[in-house]
Amino acid sequence: MPWLYPDAMTACGRCGGTVAPDGHCWDCGADQPAFRSHFEVTAPGAAGVSDRGHRRSLNADAMMLTMTGPWTIGVVCDGVSLSPRAERAAQLAADTGAAVLAARLDAGDIPETAHEQAASRAADAVTALAIPDSELSPSTTYVAGVSGPDGIWVAWIGDSRAYWLPDEGPGMALTTDDTAPNEALSSWLGADADTPSPQGRSYRPPSPGSLLLCTDGLWRYLPEPTALRAELDGEDPLPSARALVTYALNAGGHDNVTALIMRGG
Repeated sequence: MPWLYPDAMTACGRCGGTVAPDGHCWDCGADQPAFRSHFEVTAPGAAGVSDRGHRRSLNADAMMLTMTGPWTIGVVCDGVSLSPRAERAAQLAADTGAAVLAARLDAGDIPETAHEQAASRAADAVTALAIPDSELSPSTTYVAGVSGPDGIWVAWIGDSRAYWLPDEGPGMALTTDDTAPNEALSSWLGADADTPSPQGRSYRPPSPGSLLLCTDGLWRYLPEPTALRAELDGEDPLPSARALVTYALNAGGHDNVTALIMRGG
């Protein structure tokens, strides 16, 4: 299936010039606040929704969703707000991670190996965005999920999360945040980060449910699996993703918020 991107603006709000695919003007370089302010992606049995929120001038979250053979692949990234061009780092990491996952799974790699390769390539791509002679470099978190006939597999770097939310029974968090005691990130993708060592987890669900990938703009309002599952709108991923994002916005929407759901089990 084709890669799924949000619609891009074509005219700069400042100078009227052409807007590049990453949301910056080719002519004057200005950020476009409305670029990706709200967007959705869908695939059979999967959907994602992302919103800028009420307090941020740009949406620095990114997501990619694709399918290959029996695999459904999703990647969600959250650009680190204190870094320059955080939205570019997030989109590049999501694009790269999803592309490498699809290629490696097509080549016959097991999901664990495909995840390691994808995270490494995503890290290299973000590192290449480093700004010469700058103490700050574009950086982002990363969480990726694969749903297949034999289970689900996730890998992550940072504090974007994955949850398993079954249609019946208790859910669970599949990730643990890479954070210090003060909640500061201890691992991320970027030139100023250590060599990434993604954490990973696999799970074989005993019954159908939803694999949720999300940024902290959602889980800070709904950190527990039970609360997240209570907000799902049936088994259709798109209404459920919309419901989760709407909950975060109604609760304050202090940050960019992204929810990507893939059915599994």
